Amino acid sequence: MILDTATLRVAFALMALVMGILFYFSAFRSTRSAYSAWWCLALLLFLAGSASFLLNGTPHQVWANPLGNVLLVAGVASVWAAARSLRMLKCNVWLSVAVPAIAGIAAALDNPASNTWAGGAVFLASMCLLIGLASRELWHLEPGYSRVRIPTALAAGAVAAFYAGRLVVFIAEGPAGPTFVTYFGSSVTTLVTMVFLVVGSYSMAELSTEQQTRALRTVARQDGLTGLLNRSAFIELAAAELARSRLSNTYGTLILADLDHFKTVNDTFGHAAGDLALQAFADACRETVRSTDLVGRYGGEEFILMIPGVGPRRAEAITTEISRRLAQHVIPEVLRLPTVSYGLSRFTAETEDLDELIAVADVALYEAKSQGRNRTVRG
Repeated sequence: MILDTATLRVAFALMALVMGILFYFSAFRSTRSAYSAWWCLALLLFLAGSASFLLNGTPHQVWANPLGNVLLVAGVASVWAAARSLRMLKCNVWLSVAVPAIAGIAAALDNPASNTWAGGAVFLASMCLLIGLASRELWHLEPGYSRVRIPTALAAGAVAAFYAGRLVVFIAEGPAGPTFVTYFGSSVTTLVTMVFLVVGSYSMAELSTEQQTRALRTVARQDGLTGLLNRSAFIELAAAELARSRLSNTYGTLILADLDHFKTVNDTFGHAAGDLALQAFADACRETVRSTDLVGRYGGEEFILMIPGVGPRRAEAITTEISRRLAQHVIPEVLRLPTVSYGLSRFTAETEDLDELIAVADVALYEAKSQGRNRTVRG
């Protein structure tokens, strides 16, 4: 039996439906990851797009053909959004909406009632672009993300290259050309896409699980209120930083920070206002230090920072900048944000005991409080 394009599209739609159901129950319901949600949406759009093309050759082709282009391109845009979510990047809404819309408009303006390849060049270019972007996002995942990262990126890249080939041949000889019909026609493309979706869905399941695992790991290391490192995570990373300092013969500064008269804020404005003040200080720290520096909530209204490669003088400038940024925060619930006292301790390649380093900073912090608060003292 020869499988024509319509038969293959029915098979593709059924496969997308089955894969979507299986993926929903096996991956999305168990992980609730953004990646699995986007992939389920992509499968749904692929199903609807294939179903639209089944109306070719009927009076409904005039609207179903452009709609099919829109839905398939939107499905690939969802695959791209899924890949972006693995890198903690938001969906590019503008591009994800604009590209399918342009594909649909191009088809609508190209006699879709009689031309089954209405807007074909724009459709192929859109598919190539978005699949290529998805491959790029997967390729740029950090190396340890998943063992399927590279194979999945290569598979997506191969499909993007296939669509690029379709586009070139389509422009060169048209959809009726022998090369296009033999190697890039709808039947061949449907088979290629089916294989990619089957193989890809299993890879996506592993990537979804990895995304959930990393999210849970991040939650376990973060302070729930401020989003900074919690105490145990900071201690672990700071100890590793000290070990690197010994190996590379470098230095740095540890900073203990305590919000002055914080109890007064809670007593005067309420604990919710106190939480906002803590979040404001955390934001001021993030806005000031480098992404490679360590910042954590040590407990209550006390915070701790480790700044590698920075001496006490520069560390004092950092604490001044943090306090300046904190003072600029406007919180209606807190009429006046508290000031901050800081204690510094310097570490070098000879420093081995993290507890001792923290103790020195704690003594300096106590001295800052004794001298009237709102100041930085070196230990």
